[in-house]
Amino acid sequence: MATDKPSSPFNRTVQHDAKRAAILSQAAKLFNYKGSRATTLRDIAESLGLTKTSLYYYVKTKEELIYQCYMAALDHHHRTLDDIDSRHDQPIDRASAFFLRHFDNWLAAREGRGPHIAALMEIAALKGAHREEVEAAYIAMFKRIRQYLRDGIATGTMRECDATSATRAIMGSVEWTFNWLHQVPMERVTDTAREAIDIIAHGLYAGTGEYSPATLAYEHEPESSLLGFNREEQNRLKQEAFYKTGTWFFNKQGFNGTSLDEIAEQLNVSKGAFYYHIKNKEDLLFNCYSRSLDITEEIYEQATMSEGSGLEKIEACCRRIFQVQNSERGPLVRYNTITALPMERRKKILKRTDAANERFGEFIKAGVEDGSVRPVSNFVAQQMIAGAVNAAMDISLWRKVDDLDAAAIDYFDVFLNGLLPRH
Repeated sequence: MATDKPSSPFNRTVQHDAKRAAILSQAAKLFNYKGSRATTLRDIAESLGLTKTSLYYYVKTKEELIYQCYMAALDHHHRTLDDIDSRHDQPIDRASAFFLRHFDNWLAAREGRGPHIAALMEIAALKGAHREEVEAAYIAMFKRIRQYLRDGIATGTMRECDATSATRAIMGSVEWTFNWLHQVPMERVTDTAREAIDIIAHGLYAGTGEYSPATLAYEHEPESSLLGFNREEQNRLKQEAFYKTGTWFFNKQGFNGTSLDEIAEQLNVSKGAFYYHIKNKEDLLFNCYSRSLDITEEIYEQATMSEGSGLEKIEACCRRIFQVQNSERGPLVRYNTITALPMERRKKILKRTDAANERFGEFIKAGVEDGSVRPVSNFVAQQMIAGAVNAAMDISLWRKVDDLDAAAIDYFDVFLNGLLPRH
């Protein structure tokens, strides 16, 4: 009996796989832009000219679709690494190729020559086996990229550095591109990728040898005395506790996985007392972002007013933010939940975020002028650092941390000194 050829229009397996790929690509596009909270299965079906019933043939729930999108993205990344391994022998060439492919994937989707790849923003929102499988595939990808760095260090083609910290920082920069690459003209995307690779390879430091960070004095959060009749101060401290605990839950469990009742229980307050201060989950998330920006903006302002070179100000800001993120004063909110905010509120947060990131650009420009920073693209450098800063939380999950400031120095070293040996 004759069987359908793979290219035959009657081959049902090929048709099914093609339709599934189209669904995952379109879902990834909408999730990346609107977020999973604002995207419905009906939105995805209608954008593809399908009925909701037809879509249910391929996926039953939105969580199942998010899971499939993330696994498709990770499968794509692993196939990319397989191809890179077959094409390149040198570790630095492999690391550079992975970075370049990420930018090209984004461009290919915009130009219609490739699928949309889901940004892995809401892994924390997945549950049970779905989350475990996605996290396992992500960690496997992380280890493959880290091995490029370890191989380069072992062969002397890369400088000595903490490979785990450097890999985490680099991947943070890669994952942050969803937040800013749309601002780059399409004809400039490849050049932008090469500018980013140059920063990773050579660092920002313009001097000879390696940049050695100075000792920093960290300000500790002041102890507040609860004055019995100072109700305004009491309310401020309560709200601060709500925002800190809310941030922790949003970072760990995503927006959909976070319960206000669970936060109230964690704080050991009654639901009535909690809801007196917090209107709803969306309002809490918005205030968590606002609090984090208040802290980072204060750090940038202190750096602006301080003495020192442009590079010293960049490095001091990074370390101080890292200290807050991973200490009792934190955490700061991860931008993985940004798409859970309605567009109007999201734009407000992103406008403040862009303005804050531009402070890095000002420090970079000042560094080029004072000779501490190599001539680089201010915009690209500030976005890469912003991505690494966003991914710096929970560093203890990735490496042993005996000294938090030493861990911060290791983490941001790749942006100061680069991966390649300094001559």
